[in-house]
Amino acid sequence: MPHAFTTSVLHITTGASETVTDLTHDCEEFLDRAAAARDGLLNIFVPHATAGIAILETGSGSDDDLLAALHVLLPADERWQHRHGSPGHGRDHVIPALVAPHATLPVIGGRLELGTWQSVCLVDTNISNTNRNVRLSFFGQ
Repeated sequence: MPHAFTTSVLHITTGASETVTDLTHDCEEFLDRAAAARDGLLNIFVPHATAGIAILETGSGSDDDLLAALHVLLPADERWQHRHGSPGHGRDHVIPALVAPHATLPVIGGRLELGTWQSVCLVDTNISNTNRNVRLSFFGQ
């Protein structure tokens, strides 16, 4: 019998620019191993103070639109009190308040229940830290 709780960590390298990285395929591969056609919940968590998890459409410009919106809301300038790292890095520490570091999604019959255009994405604006861990946890019966 499969375990009620299974967890794994993805190691993601985001590069030297702000990114929205689609993790949907990684989540599906994890569920193929962990869920075994069961119903339950998938929790995605990024344990970093400057990154978040978003559910959004990718490939049509929405990922770039999200990064542009974050620049409008949180400009990378010298207004931030948190001042180490690259210029304007303090904004990166505010982003998880707008793009939460976690998401919990339904899993039905071992399959991730997303809408037609929805993807699970890592949002990372911190160009000073290009190595990210993302924990995937399945709880099901």
